[in-house]
Amino acid sequence: MFFSLTPCLRLLTGRRCLLYCRSIVSENSDRRAAVDNAVSAFRSICGEDGISLGEAVREQHGKDESVHRCCPPDVVVFPRCVEEVSALAKVCHQHRLPIIPFGTGTGLEGGVGAVKGGVCFSLRNMDQVLDLHPEDFDVTVEPGVTRKALNTYLRDTGLWFPVDPGADASLCGMAATSASGTNAVRYGTMRENVVNLEVVLADGSIIHTAGKGRRPRKTSAGYNLTNLFVGSEGTLGIITKTTLRLYGIPEAMVSAVCSFPSVQEAVDSTVQILQAGVPIARIEFLDDVMIDACNRFSSLSYSVSPTLFLEFHGSEQSLEEQVSTTEDITQSNGGSDFQWARDAETRSRLWKARHDAWYAALALRPGCKAYATDVCVPLSRLPQIIVETKEDLIESRLTGPIAGHVGDGNFHCLMVVDPSDPDELHRVHLFTERLARRALAMDGTCTGEHGVGLGKQALLREEMGPLSIQVMQGLKDALDPLNLMNPGKILQQVEL
Repeated sequence: MFFSLTPCLRLLTGRRCLLYCRSIVSENSDRRAAVDNAVSAFRSICGEDGISLGEAVREQHGKDESVHRCCPPDVVVFPRCVEEVSALAKVCHQHRLPIIPFGTGTGLEGGVGAVKGGVCFSLRNMDQVLDLHPEDFDVTVEPGVTRKALNTYLRDTGLWFPVDPGADASLCGMAATSASGTNAVRYGTMRENVVNLEVVLADGSIIHTAGKGRRPRKTSAGYNLTNLFVGSEGTLGIITKTTLRLYGIPEAMVSAVCSFPSVQEAVDSTVQILQAGVPIARIEFLDDVMIDACNRFSSLSYSVSPTLFLEFHGSEQSLEEQVSTTEDITQSNGGSDFQWARDAETRSRLWKARHDAWYAALALRPGCKAYATDVCVPLSRLPQIIVETKEDLIESRLTGPIAGHVGDGNFHCLMVVDPSDPDELHRVHLFTERLARRALAMDGTCTGEHGVGLGKQALLREEMGPLSIQVMQGLKDALDPLNLMNPGKILQQVEL
């Protein structure tokens, strides 16, 4: 394309490229000098052990579980309290250094990559459960606390935190990405379960999104700042505390597996179960390729056909009614008899197999890499989009097992791809673009729970429209005018 330009345009383009390259070199040189000047201040704030310039540590903090390449930060700091986070942020602000928050690195859209270098704030040392109010069903935690650690802490209280994205992610990181998971159909996502946040802004200021110490079950006081930061992916501030809703552990739980002759019948059953008002806790779809992979990887023996994993919570009496209604619906759609997982050990094994779907998919093609993409559509469009997606995978000659939290219209394609095959990589890229736009055409979203990160910025613009993006950019500019907070994520940066 370059050589089809006129000589004048070629010269202009060449000059722009040269100027752009020179500006990047200058920017990198300035940033390295700023890092050198800031390091001593970092050490004075969090000590010699609270900072790392080592290559291995920087690379560890420059990547997540996504296919996006590693972009290591210039330095990693390990604050121990919000006061240290604030002081470190003030130094970064003074020296114009980008800030990238890091929880456990389990994200799937490149959200922790330091695309403009800068300072990674690793929050693992802030790992305290601070305030538990069992009588009010809420708890406040620091960003190093993971969901498994919290539920272990709550074990003797009769309470639990049900949002379960599979990975043992940090709870503040889950808030930052608006995480979801298998229990969302009954208990909601992080967006519904965060009551208050403590956030350090780009200039080191500390705010509490619902007011300091506030934890009401509902409020109509002013703008909803809490949900502004839930899902912001570190681009507006660093979440240093989150107050969460808790739930009583159900009196009884039972899980079941049901297979179907076709994708259509499995997904039709999902929609009908929800339309019948069954308060089901989990309803997960696995296509034939995915259930075969799970059988092999987790030593299961379920029928290799479209399958639903279901779980019911409640009293013994209510479970009987839930199960009876669900069985009637599944059998009317050609579903098999339920295979039960009644005791805790069997249920745990079943859901571990579902959470290990990523690794099961990878095992289908040893030596390949996995790329997970997710979309979400209204329930009524779910059967159509999954059927069309299966057809697209076959026509595109791609390995892409499908698994999904179909109870809320959300599903994933776990693409297994040979990174050394450019043709296959190209087909995967085209497929994922078609999948996202198929969801948008059905009044859905390009991401139900993985977030935007690096990979879905153009799709976000298509989904939201230019005016909504302008509002988002205005909020970003107001809270972070120097574009220091996790730059390059969510909103596209236009280079002139």
